[in-house]
Amino acid sequence: MDRFDALQLFTRIVELGSFTEAANVLNIPRATATHTIKALEKRLGARLLDRTTRQVKPTLDGQAFYERSRRVLAELEEAETCLSTQIANPHGTLRLDLHGAHATMIILPRIGEFRARYPRIDVVISSGDRLVSLVKEGIDCVVRAGRPRDSSLVVRKLADMPEIICASPEYLARYGTPEHPRELVQHQGIGFFSRGNDSRYPFTVIVDGKVAEFEASGWISVSDAECYTSAALAGCGLIQVPRFRLEEHLQAGRLVQVLPEWTCPALPVSALYPFHRQLSPRVRVFIDWARDIYREKFGETGHPDNSE
Repeated sequence: MDRFDALQLFTRIVELGSFTEAANVLNIPRATATHTIKALEKRLGARLLDRTTRQVKPTLDGQAFYERSRRVLAELEEAETCLSTQIANPHGTLRLDLHGAHATMIILPRIGEFRARYPRIDVVISSGDRLVSLVKEGIDCVVRAGRPRDSSLVVRKLADMPEIICASPEYLARYGTPEHPRELVQHQGIGFFSRGNDSRYPFTVIVDGKVAEFEASGWISVSDAECYTSAALAGCGLIQVPRFRLEEHLQAGRLVQVLPEWTCPALPVSALYPFHRQLSPRVRVFIDWARDIYREKFGETGHPDNSE
């Protein structure tokens, strides 16, 4: 390996905490990774990594070298992006993780347009509601709804999605229809929680120009968006969700919007990626393309993201 490849390998080992996982990500043999790091340590005259049977961690010298290596690699990638051919025609594999509805209802129906525009980019998509470790799993970019909590990621806002509160006709016939947001606390709400987070999300409605929260009781909670909708269809209670996901059910009468004269706060949807990918032409062109298709569907976003 040349020095550039050795730096890439070293930073990956630090980020993933594993020789094997770093070798797999870079598609090289495990033995090659071991030999390369030994040669790097010998050339530098310093031990960079503490190795145990369970984990690999940088030494103090290794941590300092890692920080410098990240800057060198970022500057090198920035230099490469200055080449007009790379900017105009980026290439390589783009690894995305998309929330199910955004994959199936927004991005995938138009992914052929992205391929036609950037024919040298291959796309690998994983999908679901779970939180992923972008660095550990080698993901370049994720698309997620809600307000991001991970300050280590770059956030590019794509849209604000209108939300509604709704329930099945069967539920409303049994428990009645709320006429004011304060009546939500008297109803059954289907709980939605993130994995690793036991909290239930309250219903949010704009009352007198301010966002008000209403905690409903309920006997069922889910952590998957499709299960959330299915539970509402089964009459288990009220849900609050972006309207675009429910149009088919609303038109068919399987779900009914409640409190239609009250506005729910819009739910932001964003693209997130690690800081070390912020200069990648593949990530840049995908986010620009995604912004366009989200803008067509939901209109202009009214608030900037944290990266501009």
